[in-house]
Amino acid sequence: MPGAEQRPVGAGRLLTGVAWALLLIGLCIWGRDITAGPAGNSAPTTGDVAAVGRPPGIAMPRAHTPLKPVMPSRVEVPALGITARVVPRGLDARGAVDPPPYGMARSVGWFEHGTRPGARGAALLVGRVDTRTEPAAFHGLSAARPGQKIRVARTDGSVAEFTIEDVHVFDRDRFDPRKLYGGRSGGRAELRLITCDGSSDRPRDRFTAHVVVSAYLSGVSKA
Repeated sequence: MPGAEQRPVGAGRLLTGVAWALLLIGLCIWGRDITAGPAGNSAPTTGDVAAVGRPPGIAMPRAHTPLKPVMPSRVEVPALGITARVVPRGLDARGAVDPPPYGMARSVGWFEHGTRPGARGAALLVGRVDTRTEPAAFHGLSAARPGQKIRVARTDGSVAEFTIEDVHVFDRDRFDPRKLYGGRSGGRAELRLITCDGSSDRPRDRFTAHVVVSAYLSGVSKA
C-alpha cells in the first residue's frame, strides 16, 4: 500500500524465529515444573524430583482384573537382577513403611496393613539400597524403566505380574509418603517399589533420594 512502511523480509523472519524460541523456552520451563508430580517424563536424577515416563512407541499391556487378596512371599525384577524375600512390616515414626532392619537388608518389607500385591489398590514394597558394607535388596532400582516386569510370588502358588509405568526419584526432604502411597485408578491392582534409608544408625548424608517405581497388574501365572 502506498505510503505504508515496508518491513524487510529478513526482519520478519528474525521476529518469527525469536517468537518460536521464546515459545520453546516456555514449554521447557512448563515441562520442568511438571516433574514435581507423578506425571513427569524427564530422565531421572538424584537429588531433586525427577521422573521417567513411558517412552514413545512402547505398547503397554492392558490392566488385568484384580486378584483375591493373598500374602506375598517374594519379589523379582528380572531386568535388574533383583530378587528378594518379602517380609511384613508396619509404619515408622514418620508414617512411612518401615523397611527390614539392616540384618535383613536382602529382604523387602511389605506394608502388612495395606493392600496385598495383586489385589485391588496399591500394594507397598520397601527395600534398602545398601548397608555400610554391601548392596541391599533394592540396589539398582533407579535403573528401572517403563515396560519392564515385576513378579510377586504369593503364598497360594500364584505369581502376580506387574508392568512398570513410571519411575520417580524424590529428594529425601521432599518425600511425602501420604501422597505416594495411594492408588491412581480405583479399579486397578497397583504396586509401588520404594527405596529408603529408614534407620537412625545410618548417616543421613549418605542417603540423598527415594526411588519410587509404580506398576500395575498386567497378568498372573503359576510359580
